[in-house]
Amino acid sequence: MELARAAREGDESAFEEIMRRYSPRVFRFAAKFFRQRSLVEEAAQEVFLKAFTELGSFEGRGSMEGWLTRITTNTCINLLRSAKRRPELTLSDLSHDETNWLDNNLTAAAAAQHQSTERSLVAADLAGRVLQTLPADDQLVLTLMDGEDASVKEVVGLTGWSESKVKVQAFRARRKMREAVEKLLARGRKNGSTRTA
Repeated sequence: MELARAAREGDESAFEEIMRRYSPRVFRFAAKFFRQRSLVEEAAQEVFLKAFTELGSFEGRGSMEGWLTRITTNTCINLLRSAKRRPELTLSDLSHDETNWLDNNLTAAAAAQHQSTERSLVAADLAGRVLQTLPADDQLVLTLMDGEDASVKEVVGLTGWSESKVKVQAFRARRKMREAVEKLLARGRKNGSTRTA
């Protein structure tokens, strides 16, 4: 790639063009891992810092976008791993709308998403909150496979894991996600029965 070659040779404007061209994708991808804008920005800054320092290792065999996506994946997973263990999500962390959605629509989530844009946004926010309580590897595999619609082979290419590890990790992560939502639902029902009108 011409831009990468120029940037490797010290052309700062070429690297600026790489950042301009690919930063929307990097930000969008990082936002799947972090809810806070400041963390998304921190991840994106680290991605481009790594890209700048490792530009010499980009041989142009794959696409620049693929190379940056791999760096983004590794950066986000490292940031997740270095963060303190995430506390378990509790019902008090949820908004009134999220609590109502969980109580009334969990079993019909797919139908609810088609019925109302507002409901689907609440559901997506809830899923994102539950996802962030899972271990980093689980977040990664669910974000790639379910969020980005990546195939098993694409996840293998991005993570360096074996195909069997990707499949097992995805299966276990989906099960943990279901269990976390079921636990929240059970708590919601329990708390709902003790509340006074």
